[in-house]
Amino acid sequence: MERLQKVIAHAGVASRRKAEQMIIDGKVKVNGEVVKELGTKVSSNDDVEVEGVPIVKEAPVYYLLYKPRGVISSVSDDKGRKVVTDYLPEVDERIFPIGRLDYDTSGLLLLTNDGEFANLLMHPKHEVDKVYIAKTKGIPSREQLQQLKKGINVDGEYLKAVHAKINSSDPKKNSAIIQVILHEGKNRQVRRMFEALGYPVDKLKRERYGTLDLHGMNAGDSRPLKPHEVKQLRQLAEKNVE
Repeated sequence: MERLQKVIAHAGVASRRKAEQMIIDGKVKVNGEVVKELGTKVSSNDDVEVEGVPIVKEAPVYYLLYKPRGVISSVSDDKGRKVVTDYLPEVDERIFPIGRLDYDTSGLLLLTNDGEFANLLMHPKHEVDKVYIAKTKGIPSREQLQQLKKGINVDGEYLKAVHAKINSSDPKKNSAIIQVILHEGKNRQVRRMFEALGYPVDKLKRERYGTLDLHGMNAGDSRPLKPHEVKQLRQLAEKNVE
């Protein structure tokens, strides 16, 4: 038996907190009856509906995708553009991306049907390293990179890098290759930070997520995560979440 909100979150319908609100709002039915009690527990034999849509009980699956540039981090797009799930056509489960990478950003993206796992990794306190490589127009100074680590205010939002260093620079082309490590994942965060310093990002790639990297993979490639990889990610996230 599991708590109802946990079952809803695990199915990827909503976060556990949103699932709790859905239950309170009377949007959830168990075996045809509206349930508003947060302490309700259900088994695999119970039929659960959220806003009239039955929850399909699937075994959890976990995938790593090397997202190419020019792809939407979503399961559908009303403009008909390519989405990340187009690269995993053999997967029958209803997977979705954990977080997102911008349309013009490539790199490591995780997909799953395990809503609870996704919410754990996206928790603001999880502090799982996300390593990016940015090619900038212009070459920032060491002091400016230190500013990123201290944090900067961009359009009223506080953005901060855990680490930032120049891997290489080309004075003739006036460009630099910079490694940036984030713990948070705010919208267009790396690009916005460098734009605020006056160094627009030409190319951006996420090379690592926690213990995972893109070793041996090309853009568009995907693979299932191994059980020990899922366990490591879960442990990384849980150690910093109260």
